[in-house]
Amino acid sequence: MLVLGSVLHAQSTVEQPLSPVAEQIRERVEQWRIAHADGDAATTPGNVVAAFYEQNRFAPAWTRPGDLDQLLSALGDVAGDGLDPEDYALSELQRRRSVLSDPQATPQQRAQFDLLATDACLAALLHLYRGKVDPATLDTHWNYDPRQLDQAQGLKAVHDALEQGTLGELFARARPQNPLYGQLRTALAKLREVAAQGGWPALADGPTLKPGSRDPRVPALRQRLRLAGYPVGEGVDDLYDPALEAALEQFQREQYLAPDGHLGKATLAALNVPVAARIGQLRVNLERARWLLHELQGRFVVVDIAGYQVAYYKDGEPVWRSRVQVGKPYRSTPVFKSKITYLTLNPTWTVPPTILKNDILPKLRKNRGYLAANRIRVLDGQGRELSPASVDWSHPRGIVLRQDAGPGNSLGRLVIRFPNDYAVYLHDTPHQELFANEQRADSSGCIRVERPRELAELLLDDPARWNRAGIDRAIDTLKTQTVMLREPVTLLLAYWTVDLREDGRVGFRPDVYQRDPPLLAALERPRVSPWPSAAIEQP
Repeated sequence: MLVLGSVLHAQSTVEQPLSPVAEQIRERVEQWRIAHADGDAATTPGNVVAAFYEQNRFAPAWTRPGDLDQLLSALGDVAGDGLDPEDYALSELQRRRSVLSDPQATPQQRAQFDLLATDACLAALLHLYRGKVDPATLDTHWNYDPRQLDQAQGLKAVHDALEQGTLGELFARARPQNPLYGQLRTALAKLREVAAQGGWPALADGPTLKPGSRDPRVPALRQRLRLAGYPVGEGVDDLYDPALEAALEQFQREQYLAPDGHLGKATLAALNVPVAARIGQLRVNLERARWLLHELQGRFVVVDIAGYQVAYYKDGEPVWRSRVQVGKPYRSTPVFKSKITYLTLNPTWTVPPTILKNDILPKLRKNRGYLAANRIRVLDGQGRELSPASVDWSHPRGIVLRQDAGPGNSLGRLVIRFPNDYAVYLHDTPHQELFANEQRADSSGCIRVERPRELAELLLDDPARWNRAGIDRAIDTLKTQTVMLREPVTLLLAYWTVDLREDGRVGFRPDVYQRDPPLLAALERPRVSPWPSAAIEQP
């Protein structure tokens, strides 16, 4: 009996042969591995599908109609994320789904369908999790880490969801869980409803429309703002009444236009942006959300470049905000991630070479008193001071210009510093008047902060020594001083061209650096599956 039991146990542990469909899947996976043996297969899109089947002994994943129904529904829903369901072969899978249930379907047909469905599932999940487009292909400054993903755990999660019939829940979890993402999806759905009803009316050109006047364009203006969610009241005929004026002023503020309530050329142009363009704007910002929302946790500072704002977050919640000035379009502020490590009180300013060449030298050649008037010293390569008269200003060589600390310094009285390759800082500025402008792309790339001392107090987080009074006293000494943070604080420079409002509406910002069009083009570029469906034949 012992011998017979041992034999039976040995037979039970022998792996069962693969099914005909699994054999076909194994063959396709091995063919793919051989075709990519000379490259880095781990980084290619087909690798994750191959690994999924290898992890599960090449067993077909889509054997139950209910699982496929969940998949097709989930793939259709990614349109609400600004993605294209056809990137994931939705129509093809719908047309060929009879392969799954038809007894006449060949193992090869079923295997190819299974591979196509798995590829669509995994690609869609990955794109929801951290975006379809690689941001580094659009921005050479990009240094954010992608949302972390353990491939083995991810593949197991898909396998478990299929086993438990919870694939739809897995798709929901793949999306960023930050509430901001849900608000963007809701806004996209509302705009698509407007588009399905014909869009919003275009407003005709004409003289500037002012409150209290009558104009045949008023009904269209009222309808345009109503469709965008603004409270415009009932209104009477063609009278431009106070309710409509208040709604237009709100629209102007959200567009970073002067909120004067006048329908002039700039406001008219913003109103006449087609709804399809605004849908595209939401789609690119949903993609940015997939890149970045996982970064919003703990204690950090966010510079919202297109929104001309900076915010300090603690425990993931904003506790302080201020207006900022950012780089001019031809000297744009870069998007990157760093850590704030120290502050400089009463900083000197070393003139960057680009500013020396393009800004200061032209002024200096016209007015030799420019350096003295702005307390700028001339230094040689060893830091020794030179007489300005000893320099050939038509072709200066081997010099550095440094502005003394104190009132009028281009960096103001305070600089917030963080490591980066672009000589970019957060800093005070003598140009306080520019904060009154709605659009504030005025700097040479750095970020000018309206109330930097308040931010410094939050960053130093030392109420005993570095409260506001202590910061003010140190600055009043006029001495240049470095103050280290007790702990570095994460800094995120980001670019968003939408505003999420408390009432649930979305405002649209000017794309000051024209970064939306290339991202939208990349989103719309069709995805090519590494597991093409050409081999699937209708049974």
